[in-house]
Amino acid sequence: MTKKLIIMLLAIAPIAAFAQNAKLAHINTSEIFSLMPELPDIETQLSNKQEEISKNGQAIADEYSKKLEEFQKMAATSSDAVKADQQKQLDQLQERYQMFLQNSQKEMEELRQKLLAPVQQKIAAAIKAVGDEKGYTYIFDLAAGNLVYVATTGVEDATPLVKTKLGIK
Repeated sequence: MTKKLIIMLLAIAPIAAFAQNAKLAHINTSEIFSLMPELPDIETQLSNKQEEISKNGQAIADEYSKKLEEFQKMAATSSDAVKADQQKQLDQLQERYQMFLQNSQKEMEELRQKLLAPVQQKIAAAIKAVGDEKGYTYIFDLAAGNLVYVATTGVEDATPLVKTKLGIK
């Protein structure tokens, strides 16, 4: 019985020592992000780009509708070769529209990342500055549910030890 008690005390002692030395904090990056002064300008730029994409997409859709209507009108009186050619044109236009949608989505995501990256970097720099100034060991992000800051002093990086344990170089 006393042996189990000693083992339990030895197991709890390092945890208690860590808790006394660690200075923890938490933040909510979603709240901070929503209050950034750059956000309205970024939203405007993204909205303008989305409108441009929608306008261009509608032009392609209108062209497709027009060609489809022409195809349907001429289908009864056209030869098989003409019908096949018109069907091929419709298929190519449909493929062009699909490619346009894919490229537009990719372009929007790239623009979003390009516009948001400086804001995210600014927030990360502020978190680091606060962590350094206040001497926090860890700062947790309540919005994301993860660790966003780790002190560079007084903390041991266990990554190499875990890699060795797993046989990873």
